Amino acid sequence: MNIQVKRIDDAFHLEATNESGRTIKMDGAPKIGGSDKAPRPMEVLVMSLAGCSSMDVLDIMKKQRQQVDDFSIDIQATREEGKTPALFTSIHLHFKLRGSIDKSKAERAIQLSMDTYCSVARILEKTAEITWELTLSE
Repeated sequence: MNIQVKRIDDAFHLEATNESGRTIKMDGAPKIGGSDKAPRPMEVLVMSLAGCSSMDVLDIMKKQRQQVDDFSIDIQATREEGKTPALFTSIHLHFKLRGSIDKSKAERAIQLSMDTYCSVARILEKTAEITWELTLSE
């Protein structure tokens, strides 16, 4: 994996590019001189957790022949206060699925993602308690 990060402005606005030329932007908080033009790197890390788990869960649900009409995850994350670095201590994911879905299959898919497949979760669980909940609707 090769990633390039380059500075866009004269402060902390950054652009990361992968080998395929796909990009994401990041920025620093205004209190450190950033311009608040993009998510902070730690926010991108939590977004990556949601993205990684989403791909796992959707793939598993597809293999289980579950009809997922809508899918989202809300995340609440807490970091250490007054420490540098300020690591995550807790992360709660609220999975929201709509469709013709067997609840036990959805729970199994999420559990497999969190415990086995999602590399980002496996990294973050070293410092943070990761919990989740599921809301299903038709």
